[in-house]
Amino acid sequence: MELFDFTIHELHEKLITKEVSSVEATRSILARIEAVEPRVGSFITITPEQALADAEAADRRIAAGEADCLTGIPLALKDIFLTEGIRTTCASRILHNFIPPYSATSWEKLRERGAVLLGKLNQDEFAMGSSSESSAFGITRNPWDTTRIPGGSSGGSAAAIAARQATATLGTDTGGSIRQPSSHCGCVGLKPTYGRVSRYGVIAFASSLDQVGPLTRDVTDCAVMLGAVAGYDPKDSTSINAPVPDYRAALTGDVRGLTIGLPSEYFIAGLDPDVQKVMDEAIATYRGLGAEFVEISLPHTDYAVATYYLIATAEASSNLARYDGVRFGHRSEQAEGLIDMMTKSRSEGFGMEVKRRIMLGTYALSSGYYDAYYVKAQKVRTLIMRDFIQAFEGVDAILTPVAPTPAFKIGEMVNDPLQMYLSDIFTIPVNLAGTCALSVPAGFSADGLPIGLQLIGKPFGEETILRAAHAFERATVWHTKKAPL
Repeated sequence: MELFDFTIHELHEKLITKEVSSVEATRSILARIEAVEPRVGSFITITPEQALADAEAADRRIAAGEADCLTGIPLALKDIFLTEGIRTTCASRILHNFIPPYSATSWEKLRERGAVLLGKLNQDEFAMGSSSESSAFGITRNPWDTTRIPGGSSGGSAAAIAARQATATLGTDTGGSIRQPSSHCGCVGLKPTYGRVSRYGVIAFASSLDQVGPLTRDVTDCAVMLGAVAGYDPKDSTSINAPVPDYRAALTGDVRGLTIGLPSEYFIAGLDPDVQKVMDEAIATYRGLGAEFVEISLPHTDYAVATYYLIATAEASSNLARYDGVRFGHRSEQAEGLIDMMTKSRSEGFGMEVKRRIMLGTYALSSGYYDAYYVKAQKVRTLIMRDFIQAFEGVDAILTPVAPTPAFKIGEMVNDPLQMYLSDIFTIPVNLAGTCALSVPAGFSADGLPIGLQLIGKPFGEETILRAAHAFERATVWHTKKAPL
């Protein structure tokens, strides 16, 4: 195995035994990035000088006996996380030259543990998309088949794991943006409970839905990363002040007696046959491990997509009002007067999908339509939350597909936004409910494309779904497969 092939826990063992150094591991991954990046497009900004300086500092910490489980581990961040002194674009022309004066709390926590920063990862512009095709810096391709999308909006984060361009990454999930690309790229991706991880220093898309989470090669690494970034942050008003469990200790490999719900609304007639086959095999695996299954109903699932695209676009309209060419970011050079400058700066800086969502959200919040659309959507959101609360009275976790199909072809849905939106039908309800969920590799399509399994947990039930995912992972080989890149 090459050093870029190792997981966090495997590389940590080699670092603390001095078998390898962080500088050696970092050089290996930087060489891997140089070799495959032209075919994948995972990165917007690569920071080799920063990475090697971080690695040297990590080696000194290791030599002094002060190593943490993440000390010297080469990581990369979705380009939605602010990084002091390092360009942060959110994949948009409007922020093409933005250098943040401070860093996101989640990155600060990783940096304090001695993690190495490789660079900033590609994504859909302002995290608005399901395919990573809307970036102003070029599309990201799926390492399993470079004619296909990697998923979105954290497509660069998932593709970097599949292409072995980083040991682990951080992404954000607003409607499935960690889980869906994890499914399409064959990695593990966790969307934590809303408030479990600080959003401070993360560029906002939809503030009541956004959540930070890890994308990793296996479930153990996922537990390590979550443990590192979770916890209360007084800088984030939505952060929950609750103890952080030892997530890695929860990985017992035992699911005997665990009751898992199967919602009828998620196993629909239009489900891709390959996805259905993988779900059936996964359920059989869990039965063999001693888990029990019950049929459940989440009756308001059909309203989730419409509800999401009212709430998310309304919040996006509000959040993106600050990008006006006055304080930071792109400013039009062709303007005459203040209003013209703001108008042209936004027209030149935002891409088509961002403009579409701003207009939808502004309309939903406008006078005469606010009650009919935004307020009604919030009421339906409450009903969706209630569905999950009632379901969890009888089950420990819920099992569903992550996406209705494997990764689709690049360009296949660009001109059909509604069809693109529907690709998140199984992930969106979790964000509306504010609970946790993860995607774990569960099989492959007939074309050799990865398919993920979604496990949904109770609020702050990350330990349970990590335990269930770890047991499944130990009983299968899917997470060991490598993209043929």
